[in-house]
Amino acid sequence: MAIKIDLRSDTVTKPTAGMLAAMMAAKVGDDVFGEDETVHELETKLAGIFHMEAGLFCPSGTMTNQIAIKCFTQPMDEVICDQTAHVYRYEGGGIAYHSMASVRLLNGPRGIISPELIEPEINEDNIHYPNSSLVVLENTVNKGGGACYQLSQIEPIHTLCNIKGLKLHLDGARIFNALVATGDSAKHYGQYFDGISVCLSKGLGAPVGSVLLGSKETIKKAVKIRKAFGGGMRQSGFLAAAGIYALDHHVQRMSVDHDHAKALAAALNQVTYVASVMPVETNIVIFEVATGFNTENIIHLLAEKGIVCSTMGLKKIRFVTHLDVSPEMIDYTIEQILHLHPSLHK
Repeated sequence: MAIKIDLRSDTVTKPTAGMLAAMMAAKVGDDVFGEDETVHELETKLAGIFHMEAGLFCPSGTMTNQIAIKCFTQPMDEVICDQTAHVYRYEGGGIAYHSMASVRLLNGPRGIISPELIEPEINEDNIHYPNSSLVVLENTVNKGGGACYQLSQIEPIHTLCNIKGLKLHLDGARIFNALVATGDSAKHYGQYFDGISVCLSKGLGAPVGSVLLGSKETIKKAVKIRKAFGGGMRQSGFLAAAGIYALDHHVQRMSVDHDHAKALAAALNQVTYVASVMPVETNIVIFEVATGFNTENIIHLLAEKGIVCSTMGLKKIRFVTHLDVSPEMIDYTIEQILHLHPSLHK
């Protein structure tokens, strides 16, 4: 069998044997009627982990983010986020389409924004300006190479939002990667955010789903928005069971993925066809191709060796490690990186 090491994303994972067994044993009901006890268990479990009041299971992180934005804004409002933010770049223009809100973009280092960047961009009460109503953070920052917020960075943003009357939402697509890397406690997050989106289908390895966390009032509103978005699911406990299993078995092992990513980065820093590698904190490695070398040529040569990856903008390539990438696969990938011979000016 041909070698295939898929480093395109941590969304490509397959359920483990234990996860499949948990899915097949799930007790299910019609969740639109509120009768799926496994969905309730997942929502309650995650709400407890983050010290939030309630949760809502949805098909995707895009849906949980867009529901949250719609909960926290009105038409003619403005959302403040970094220019790299997933909610802005990769959710199909959903902020404009669903919420009829504009976006104020910041330029934080590796996507990490601060009160010093946010405060000058909060609009005063003036009929010419949209109403600044929501700040969105992303943890970890995808385009920032998996950069993490520390809780100590989040607290002053929360304080500023409170003073200025803005809501604060977290796109926690890879929040457990951040928690494992920083050592911060999930239970402290609930005091800072009005909404938290937790993705189950990335580093946690579940096949489908994200959970929106918030107050009971927010989640009551979110249920109706989810229905209007077409996100109501029936016997979705089979999918929720995968999320529960992942939370019980796949969190601490993320440190292995982080170590694998750092090992790949160390190898990339040794070769002439790489100009620079973003600092690696979690499971994402983004590197810039050196002048004279062709990005697509490097991706093609890696693919010939059975290693698949993706571009991340002009002259940038991304590797993402995950639970389906073994230590042996990392060793093989490093060997190929070190002995790859891309052509100049090709």
